[in-house]
Amino acid sequence: MTRDDNDDDRVDPDEQLLVLPDDLRHELKEPLGPIETDADRLLEAVDGPLIAVGDVVTYHLLQAGRQPDVALVDGRTKRTAVDEEIRETVTDGASIEVKNPPAELGAPVVRALRRALAADEPTTILVDGEEDLVALPAIVAAPDGASVVYGQPDEGMVHVEITDDHRAEMRELLERFEGDTERFWTLLEGSSED
Repeated sequence: MTRDDNDDDRVDPDEQLLVLPDDLRHELKEPLGPIETDADRLLEAVDGPLIAVGDVVTYHLLQAGRQPDVALVDGRTKRTAVDEEIRETVTDGASIEVKNPPAELGAPVVRALRRALAADEPTTILVDGEEDLVALPAIVAAPDGASVVYGQPDEGMVHVEITDDHRAEMRELLERFEGDTERFWTLLEGSSED
């Protein structure tokens, strides 16, 4: 199979960092924290920066009156397009746009996550591709006291309050991905490679 250099839908192979191996997929189906179906109740437990991963999660948090400090959206839920109201609500004011293929963590989305976490203003990252896996590096990179909230299909919103234990668990999981883990950590942890 050859790559068409004019094909804008492909990510530069140099930008690919990690790929989810098939044998890890089942582990990611287990929620990493408690599941909540009520955004107001979830927000009562949030005391610090809020990182939202997913369109429906971001929408519910916005409807509850809380703009996430960082939101990652891709215009899809359960592999289908979200309805127009959700799409317009969550992408309004998106400040960073990146490509990230399904089942991968590419350099552009890792850089965008780092920039968003360092920003003084709320930042929405619009991902062309898939944003689901970004919850994992977000848990590693989020500051103490932060919350990462992501969707659990057909169940609700998973709330991960960032602790050293959660960071260690995600580091171990990410180390089991295929690809250039060394470069991934270099980018995520903010070295000079940008």
